[in-house]
Amino acid sequence: MTGESTVVDFYFDPVCPYAWIASRWLLEVEHHRALDLRFHLMSLRMLNEHRDDVDPAYLANTIRCCGPSRVAAAAAAQFGEEVLPDLYTAFGNAIFDHWRYAPPDELRAAMAGALHQTGLPERLAAAADSTDYDDALRRSHNVGIASVGREAGTPIVHLDGAAFFGPVLNSIPRGEEALRVFDGARLLAGFPNFFELKRTRTSPPVFS
Repeated sequence: MTGESTVVDFYFDPVCPYAWIASRWLLEVEHHRALDLRFHLMSLRMLNEHRDDVDPAYLANTIRCCGPSRVAAAAAAQFGEEVLPDLYTAFGNAIFDHWRYAPPDELRAAMAGALHQTGLPERLAAAADSTDYDDALRRSHNVGIASVGREAGTPIVHLDGAAFFGPVLNSIPRGEEALRVFDGARLLAGFPNFFELKRTRTSPPVFS
């Protein structure tokens, strides 16, 4: 890799499967390009809490499954955002083995395992049931969505001074394909009047 690093700020909720896929894509790109890839937290619960058009069952699920984002926020507040990539990877490897909505108990166990695997204090797991780090989580969340608006979801990517929701990928691009997707996203992000490119998903995500 040569040349000046491209700063990529990646905002994610740990339980979002599409954020997981996008994060693995960016890590793949990082193997081949000079990226300064930075991980930050956002919250599906906070994103949807004041929306009138959200399905009540989905909204309830974002509340039930907010524990991992709270624990990650506690870890970032106490040890710096530098711990987020490894913590997220350890958590995601336990959760995103196949497509399903993991129940809160499984999320809790996965985060406890991730804390242990990354050498972070197990006491951080208690943050899942606490509001102590909600303000810190909201600050990070608000920075992430400030440039894209509240109609966005997760993930959010800030790239070359442009911010966008997505890309929403149904599988993880690898190798040259990962680079082509990155270059395409970068090209579209660089056009100031580009706003949306979307189609209906027809199959569940693939994590392999």
